[in-house]
Amino acid sequence: MLLLFLPRETFNKLKIKKMKTKVFVTVVVLLSVFSSVMAQNGDKRFGFELAGGASFATSKLSDASLNTGCGIEGVFHYRFMPHTGIYAGWGWNRFSSDNSFAGRNVEFEETGYVFGLQFKHPIGNSPVSYYVRGAGLYNHIEIENEEGDLIKDSGHGMGWQVAGGIDVNLGRNWSFTPGVKFNALNRDIEMEGTSREMKLNYLSFRVGFLKKF
Repeated sequence: MLLLFLPRETFNKLKIKKMKTKVFVTVVVLLSVFSSVMAQNGDKRFGFELAGGASFATSKLSDASLNTGCGIEGVFHYRFMPHTGIYAGWGWNRFSSDNSFAGRNVEFEETGYVFGLQFKHPIGNSPVSYYVRGAGLYNHIEIENEEGDLIKDSGHGMGWQVAGGIDVNLGRNWSFTPGVKFNALNRDIEMEGTSREMKLNYLSFRVGFLKKF
Protein backbone atom coordinates (compact mmCIF):
# COMPACT_ATOMS: atom_id res chain seq x y z
CA MET A 1 0.00 0.00 0.00
CA LEU A 2 2.88 2.37 0.76
CA LEU A 3 4.00 2.08 -2.88
CA LEU A 4 0.88 4.03 -3.91
CA PHE A 5 2.22 7.15 -2.17
CA LEU A 6 5.61 7.05 -3.93
CA PRO A 7 6.33 9.40 -6.85
CA ARG A 8 5.46 7.87 -10.22
CA GLU A 9 9.11 7.88 -11.40
CA THR A 10 10.29 6.04 -8.29
CA PHE A 11 7.37 3.63 -8.51
CA ASN A 12 8.20 2.81 -12.16
CA LYS A 13 11.87 2.24 -11.31
CA LEU A 14 10.93 -0.16 -8.53
CA LYS A 15 8.50 -1.95 -10.82
CA ILE A 16 11.15 -2.37 -13.55
CA LYS A 17 13.70 -3.55 -10.99
CA LYS A 18 11.22 -6.10 -9.67
CA MET A 19 10.53 -7.38 -13.20
CA LYS A 20 14.26 -7.68 -13.93
CA THR A 21 14.72 -9.62 -10.70
CA LYS A 22 11.94 -12.03 -11.69
CA VAL A 23 13.45 -12.53 -15.14
CA PHE A 24 16.92 -13.10 -13.65
CA VAL A 25 15.60 -15.63 -11.13
CA THR A 26 13.63 -17.42 -13.86
CA VAL A 27 16.70 -17.65 -16.11
CA VAL A 28 18.87 -18.94 -13.25
CA VAL A 29 16.27 -21.58 -12.34
CA LEU A 30 15.90 -22.72 -15.96
CA LEU A 31 19.67 -22.92 -16.41
CA SER A 32 20.01 -24.86 -13.17
CA VAL A 33 17.33 -27.34 -14.23
CA PHE A 34 18.85 -27.68 -17.70
CA SER A 35 22.35 -28.23 -16.27
CA SER A 36 21.00 -30.76 -13.78
CA VAL A 37 19.24 -32.73 -16.51
CA MET A 38 22.36 -32.72 -18.67
CA ALA A 39 24.48 -33.88 -15.74
CA GLN A 40 22.05 -36.70 -14.88
CA ASN A 41 21.97 -37.86 -18.49
CA GLY A 42 25.71 -37.53 -18.88
CA ASP A 43 24.95 -35.40 -21.93
CA LYS A 44 28.09 -33.58 -23.06
CA ARG A 45 27.10 -31.22 -25.84
CA PHE A 46 30.27 -29.11 -26.05
CA GLY A 47 33.78 -30.11 -27.02
CA PHE A 48 37.17 -28.88 -28.16
CA GLU A 49 39.25 -30.76 -30.72
CA LEU A 50 42.90 -30.29 -31.67
CA ALA A 51 44.26 -32.14 -34.71
CA GLY A 52 47.36 -32.08 -36.88
CA GLY A 53 49.13 -34.02 -39.61
CA ALA A 54 50.47 -34.15 -43.15
CA SER A 55 48.98 -32.41 -46.18
CA PHE A 56 49.29 -33.27 -49.88
CA ALA A 57 48.47 -30.79 -52.65
CA THR A 58 46.25 -32.28 -55.38
CA SER A 59 47.27 -29.68 -57.98
CA LYS A 60 49.84 -26.97 -58.64
CA LEU A 61 49.45 -23.57 -57.00
CA SER A 62 49.50 -21.40 -60.12
CA ASP A 63 52.77 -22.76 -61.64
CA ALA A 64 54.26 -23.92 -58.33
CA SER A 65 54.68 -27.59 -57.47
CA LEU A 66 54.15 -27.95 -53.73
CA ASN A 67 56.06 -30.30 -51.47
CA THR A 68 54.35 -32.32 -48.75
CA GLY A 69 53.02 -29.91 -46.15
CA CYS A 70 51.74 -29.98 -42.60
CA GLY A 71 49.11 -28.24 -40.54
CA ILE A 72 47.03 -28.01 -37.39
CA GLU A 73 43.42 -27.15 -36.63
CA GLY A 74 41.60 -26.35 -33.40
CA VAL A 75 37.80 -26.31 -33.34
CA PHE A 76 34.97 -25.99 -30.84
CA HIS A 77 31.98 -28.32 -31.17
CA TYR A 78 28.34 -27.96 -30.12
CA ARG A 79 25.90 -30.85 -30.59
CA PHE A 80 22.31 -29.62 -30.90
CA MET A 81 20.76 -32.98 -31.94
CA PRO A 82 21.61 -36.58 -30.97
CA HIS A 83 23.90 -37.06 -33.99
CA THR A 84 24.25 -33.57 -35.46
CA GLY A 85 26.28 -30.57 -34.40
CA ILE A 86 28.14 -27.48 -35.53
CA TYR A 87 31.80 -26.64 -35.23
CA ALA A 88 34.00 -23.58 -35.69
CA GLY A 89 37.65 -22.80 -35.20
CA TRP A 90 40.99 -21.80 -36.68
CA GLY A 91 43.50 -23.63 -38.86
CA TRP A 92 47.04 -23.27 -40.23
CA ASN A 93 48.67 -25.14 -43.08
CA ARG A 94 52.07 -24.72 -44.74
CA PHE A 95 53.59 -25.91 -48.02
CA SER A 96 57.05 -25.28 -49.44
CA SER A 97 58.05 -24.97 -53.09
CA ASP A 98 61.53 -25.37 -54.54
CA ASN A 99 60.80 -23.14 -57.52
CA SER A 100 57.73 -20.96 -58.15
CA PHE A 101 56.46 -17.67 -59.58
CA ALA A 102 57.40 -16.08 -56.24
CA GLY A 103 61.02 -17.31 -56.36
CA ARG A 104 63.03 -20.25 -55.12
CA ASN A 105 62.51 -21.99 -51.77
CA VAL A 106 59.38 -20.10 -50.76
CA GLU A 107 56.70 -21.02 -48.24
CA PHE A 108 52.95 -20.82 -48.81
CA GLU A 109 51.00 -20.54 -45.55
CA GLU A 110 47.22 -20.83 -45.44
CA THR A 111 45.55 -19.62 -42.26
CA GLY A 112 42.02 -18.69 -41.31
CA TYR A 113 38.70 -19.82 -39.97
CA VAL A 114 36.44 -22.83 -40.44
CA PHE A 115 32.71 -23.14 -39.63
CA GLY A 116 30.55 -26.11 -40.48
CA LEU A 117 28.17 -28.96 -39.75
CA GLN A 118 28.98 -32.45 -38.46
CA PHE A 119 27.05 -35.72 -38.46
CA LYS A 120 28.35 -38.43 -36.13
CA HIS A 121 26.86 -41.87 -35.51
CA PRO A 122 28.00 -44.85 -33.41
CA ILE A 123 29.02 -48.08 -35.14
CA GLY A 124 26.87 -50.75 -33.50
CA ASN A 125 27.53 -51.09 -29.77
CA SER A 126 31.23 -50.35 -30.09
CA PRO A 127 33.00 -47.29 -28.62
CA VAL A 128 33.70 -46.18 -32.20
CA SER A 129 31.63 -43.68 -34.19
CA TYR A 130 32.07 -42.40 -37.72
CA TYR A 131 31.71 -38.74 -38.62
CA VAL A 132 31.31 -36.65 -41.78
CA ARG A 133 31.73 -32.89 -41.96
CA GLY A 134 31.08 -30.08 -44.38
CA ALA A 135 32.29 -26.54 -43.79
CA GLY A 136 33.02 -23.12 -45.15
CA LEU A 137 36.45 -21.50 -44.91
CA TYR A 138 37.47 -17.86 -44.54
CA ASN A 139 41.20 -18.10 -45.22
CA HIS A 140 44.12 -16.29 -46.79
CA ILE A 141 47.49 -17.32 -48.25
CA GLU A 142 50.75 -15.72 -47.19
CA ILE A 143 53.91 -16.12 -49.29
CA GLU A 144 57.26 -16.01 -47.46
CA ASN A 145 60.77 -16.04 -48.90
CA GLU A 146 63.68 -18.22 -47.82
CA GLU A 147 64.54 -15.78 -45.02
CA GLY A 148 61.01 -15.93 -43.63
CA ASP A 149 60.03 -12.44 -44.79
CA LEU A 150 56.47 -11.87 -46.00
CA ILE A 151 56.37 -11.31 -49.76
CA LYS A 152 52.63 -11.24 -50.40
CA ASP A 153 49.29 -11.68 -48.63
CA SER A 154 46.28 -12.71 -50.69
CA GLY A 155 43.73 -11.36 -48.24
CA HIS A 156 40.91 -13.46 -46.80
CA GLY A 157 38.31 -15.14 -48.96
CA MET A 158 35.78 -17.95 -48.92
CA GLY A 159 36.61 -21.62 -49.50
CA TRP A 160 35.17 -24.98 -48.47
CA GLN A 161 36.07 -28.17 -46.65
CA VAL A 162 34.78 -31.75 -46.50
CA ALA A 163 36.05 -34.28 -43.98
CA GLY A 164 35.42 -37.71 -42.53
CA GLY A 165 36.87 -40.06 -39.96
CA ILE A 166 36.24 -42.00 -36.79
CA ASP A 167 35.76 -41.05 -33.15
CA VAL A 168 37.15 -43.58 -30.67
CA ASN A 169 35.82 -43.09 -27.13
CA LEU A 170 38.75 -43.29 -24.69
CA GLY A 171 36.68 -42.66 -21.55
CA ARG A 172 36.59 -39.67 -19.19
CA ASN A 173 35.04 -37.62 -22.04
CA TRP A 174 38.13 -37.97 -24.24
CA SER A 175 38.10 -39.23 -27.84
CA PHE A 176 40.72 -40.10 -30.44
CA THR A 177 39.66 -38.60 -33.79
CA PRO A 178 41.79 -39.61 -36.80
CA GLY A 179 40.44 -38.58 -40.17
CA VAL A 180 40.98 -37.12 -43.61
CA LYS A 181 39.84 -33.77 -45.00
CA PHE A 182 39.90 -31.89 -48.30
CA ASN A 183 40.32 -28.11 -48.43
CA ALA A 184 39.73 -25.86 -51.44
CA LEU A 185 40.57 -22.15 -51.57
CA ASN A 186 40.89 -19.80 -54.58
CA ARG A 187 42.65 -16.45 -54.16
CA ASP A 188 44.03 -13.88 -56.60
CA ILE A 189 47.27 -11.95 -56.09
CA GLU A 190 49.38 -9.56 -58.15
CA MET A 191 53.12 -10.25 -58.50
CA GLU A 192 55.32 -7.80 -60.41
CA GLY A 193 52.34 -6.37 -62.26
CA THR A 194 50.95 -9.78 -63.21
CA SER A 195 47.68 -11.08 -61.75
CA ARG A 196 47.77 -14.73 -60.72
CA GLU A 197 45.00 -17.08 -59.63
CA MET A 198 46.04 -19.37 -56.80
CA LYS A 199 43.98 -22.53 -56.39
CA LEU A 200 45.06 -24.26 -53.20
CA ASN A 201 43.49 -27.73 -53.11
CA TYR A 202 44.86 -30.39 -50.81
CA LEU A 203 44.17 -33.57 -48.84
CA SER A 204 45.10 -33.73 -45.17
CA PHE A 205 45.51 -36.78 -42.99
CA ARG A 206 44.88 -35.74 -39.41
CA VAL A 207 45.33 -37.25 -35.96
CA GLY A 208 43.39 -35.48 -33.23
CA PHE A 209 41.97 -35.59 -29.75
CA LEU A 210 38.57 -34.33 -28.60
CA LYS A 211 37.61 -33.31 -25.07
CA LYS A 212 33.86 -33.18 -24.37
CA PHE A 213 32.39 -31.00 -21.63
